[in-house]
Amino acid sequence: MRMNTYVNFRGKCAEAFRYYERHLGAKVGMMMTHAQSPDQSRVGSEWKDAVLHARISIGDTELMAADIPNAEPMRSAYLTLRMHSNIEAERVFAALSDGGRVLMPLEETFFAFRFGSCKISSVSTG
Repeated sequence: MRMNTYVNFRGKCAEAFRYYERHLGAKVGMMMTHAQSPDQSRVGSEWKDAVLHARISIGDTELMAADIPNAEPMRSAYLTLRMHSNIEAERVFAALSDGGRVLMPLEETFFAFRFGSCKISSVSTG
């Protein structure tokens, strides 16, 4: 058995995945828009370019996502990245928190050399 995380965006899925590619070295495995769906009978013109389903590999984890018109922001779910070095952790935290909101600054804790938490506004689900 394998469990995957599925994230819903409100029209920003492609932008978010490109951002993750650029800053995390992630690789988009597939991205299908509503315009590419075999059944076009229920696809409005405003959603033709929205993502119907996408999959991205971040490290050894696969994240799946889609654009959902009324997607709600995540409230109690967090995606955690474990880095191999402090330098890489600092680089990624700076990139992901730029324009977002730092919930906990990146710092040494009793359980990690570097730990921080941020809400990403430029690619948020809300």
